[in-house]
Amino acid sequence: MRQMKKKSKILNVAIDAVTNKEALEIAIGYIESSSTKKIYTPNPEIVMMAQTNDSIMRLLNEGDLVVPDGIGIIVASKIKKLELKERVAGVDLVDNILKFCAKEKKSFFILGGKPGIAELACEKIKELHVGSVVAGYFHGYFKETEDEKILRKINDAEPDVVFVCLGAPKQEIWIDKYHKEIHCKLIMGVGGSVDIYAGTVKRAPQIFINLGLEWFYRLIKEPWRFKRMLVLPRFLIKVLFS
Repeated sequence: MRQMKKKSKILNVAIDAVTNKEALEIAIGYIESSSTKKIYTPNPEIVMMAQTNDSIMRLLNEGDLVVPDGIGIIVASKIKKLELKERVAGVDLVDNILKFCAKEKKSFFILGGKPGIAELACEKIKELHVGSVVAGYFHGYFKETEDEKILRKINDAEPDVVFVCLGAPKQEIWIDKYHKEIHCKLIMGVGGSVDIYAGTVKRAPQIFINLGLEWFYRLIKEPWRFKRMLVLPRFLIKVLFS
């Protein structure tokens, strides 16, 4: 049964006002339920995409759990005096779900990353969370004509959880399109988490995370992201005048 949650609307995107602990409790409830649930982790970039794309707006608002990933979402909540409690980073929620899965012998499937990356991530996860049950994996460089093959591979593996790491908004669109055909308890869009687990991308040091500057660390490491980062001030200005 879906737990009652308070929601805050950021530019018409309804985001659940949950803590990291509450988000995990809800996710565990989904894994132990009998139907497929969807978790989305929007940041300011995808919220801005939703402003000009009705399909993205709709699918985000149809998510079973929509957590505030991105410090900009929390800043926006404070500006508008809304009820979002804290940032729930997708990668942190994924890690907490994986800990639970390892402990309870729940299996997971990873879809995404360059060829070989998902497999490497699964091996690293098994080392990090002893007892992890890998149902399977498939890279993210597939054509739309391969979707049926991927769905069969996932359903034949019968995972409890499917992590879709295709980047926003491709992963959200893919989840929205196929969640009714996938036989799992929880399906979640988790962006670049597969690269972090594989070790090909390093997450920011904890001090940057604690200060809400993880985005700044990524900009230092990947300066080519500068144009993408410009969405944050545009997002906050739009929130101010909304």
